[in-house]
Amino acid sequence: MRSDRSPWNWLLLIPIVVPLIVPLYNEEEPSLFGWPLFYWLQVAFVGLGVLVTVIVYRATRRNRTDRAAARDAIARDQER
Repeated sequence: MRSDRSPWNWLLLIPIVVPLIVPLYNEEEPSLFGWPLFYWLQVAFVGLGVLVTVIVYRATRRNRTDRAAARDAIARDQER
């Protein structure tokens, strides 16, 4: 039986906790393309969330034999 308690899942806390650290963006400078720090950093946090999610997904996905075994188990359960 597969457990989803991978230590990689702890990385998913990063995009949740980092935006809560207000001193990171409690400034107006530096600006980027005329946007104050707060706004462009929020966009960067979205990118951080996507990046961390991709890393965790790739690190925790099943290999081909496990996926095939899971499909076979589902098919057996549906036949009953």
